Amino acid sequence: MQHPPQPWYRPHTPQQPVPVNPYAPEGYTPQGPPPRHGRRFGKGPVIATVVVLLLLVAGGGVYAVTDGRWGRAAAPVASGTPHPSGTPDPSGTPAPSRTPAVRTPEPKRIPTTDELNAGRGAGDATAWIVDDRTDLPRRTIKLYDPWIVGDTVVQAAYRKVTARRLSDGEEVWSVQLPASVCEAPANPAPDGRIVVVYKSSLAANGNRCNQLQMIDLRTGKAGWRKKLTETGSMDDTIMVNSAVSGGTLAIVQSMRAAAYRIADGAKLYDIPMENPGKCYPDNLAGGPRLVVSSLCAIGVDRMKTYSQLREIDPRTGKVLWRYRTQPGWKAGKMLSVAPVVFTTFHAEEYTDNWRVMALGPGGKLRATIDARPKGFTYCAGAGDSGGNMQRCPGTAVGGDTVFLGGIDRVGGYSLATGKFLWGVKSSDSTLHPLRSDGGSFALVYEAASVKRPGGIIRFGPGGVDTKKEVLRHPATARSTEFAMHAGHLAYVKGRIVITPSGVYGNDDQHEARMLSFAPEAP
Repeated sequence: MQHPPQPWYRPHTPQQPVPVNPYAPEGYTPQGPPPRHGRRFGKGPVIATVVVLLLLVAGGGVYAVTDGRWGRAAAPVASGTPHPSGTPDPSGTPAPSRTPAVRTPEPKRIPTTDELNAGRGAGDATAWIVDDRTDLPRRTIKLYDPWIVGDTVVQAAYRKVTARRLSDGEEVWSVQLPASVCEAPANPAPDGRIVVVYKSSLAANGNRCNQLQMIDLRTGKAGWRKKLTETGSMDDTIMVNSAVSGGTLAIVQSMRAAAYRIADGAKLYDIPMENPGKCYPDNLAGGPRLVVSSLCAIGVDRMKTYSQLREIDPRTGKVLWRYRTQPGWKAGKMLSVAPVVFTTFHAEEYTDNWRVMALGPGGKLRATIDARPKGFTYCAGAGDSGGNMQRCPGTAVGGDTVFLGGIDRVGGYSLATGKFLWGVKSSDSTLHPLRSDGGSFALVYEAASVKRPGGIIRFGPGGVDTKKEVLRHPATARSTEFAMHAGHLAYVKGRIVITPSGVYGNDDQHEARMLSFAPEAP
């Protein structure tokens, strides 16, 4: 079928991008895409699973079993007619033992910063890399969204929060925690303080996510610690969600929510539970505004369930406005709180049927956007399995435009009209909107592919015809950059920082922790 001659249908031949949300302070970190093995939410919630692929080659008896990481196949079993170990074959010759030799995998070698820069071509970005050798449990360890504070990038991982210099990646400070981090807000307070939540113990099972630790990200000094109170009345801490707005930390634990003063940990107020027995707080988003989501009319008939959003004054708890979704639809992820832009999805079809909603002053509906006809997926295929409300990969909001991507395409929609403005497709990579760059233009990170390095590109109305290369990453970093799959992205003052969404405690699966690119200093 011949498509009309519009920019959307003119494929972009890969090159490169970057990250930022103009509605947040400088140093905002846009949401990174999910790991390559993430699956799109279909007819039920997303459940993390290890996928095992068995490939039977007809007549050969050859099987390949993936190791559970992005479909990478382990060494195949030898083909041929099998015989029990140590028994003779029909010729009478004893068969060799089928017991495989035990091999110790060689740890993957991570290139150094000098090696990455040694292969730079003319005009290529300069790079630095972090090879963190912290001893980790033999499992996948989640990495949290990095925070940019001053001239440092800070990230929480396992039992440690670490700050590194943006200029060269060198460690500035770290704070050790008694147990692993289980929740962290998307942004710190304006004064650089953050509160992370860590587990109640080091035990593999039976943990609660109930220990609060305040950290000053400017100095690396740990402040107060506090344990969340559980009464057994809809306030357990098996899972919690948190957000920071101004000097206030807000937390949802189970079906109740409360606010605390970041300066000293004092409880400020319980977030109002409106329509008790009918509506329960289930998530929240912070930054310039504090928005609380509640799930209402919970029952057997999902088509009667709806969500209510409320803006709360972070200092007093006063409700400033309310917005209610139509029955049968649930509020999902918050893409921006200023302006308020969020996702919704159908109560029975889940994220196969989703929209982007934009609100105006007073919580009034401004625009509804259906991006499915252009092939965009909910949060770049990450689905909606709960968790922090402000983590939606492949999205950014700026000016009067919402940018969607994180897959093989990127595009912009008007928040005023809901109309599609422009789009570009890539033939071999993923395109991640980072921030608005004037009007409906956007800076886009084009992730490294199997064949070429990544980089930063500027696109706008007119699609591929507006392409402008902003930053080209060196080819020497291609394989390392590709392995990170744009897990988390951060951008500030022309510099991009990339990390995977998780790392492995197994030495044979060791990977770089952080990779950064910036233009060469004049």
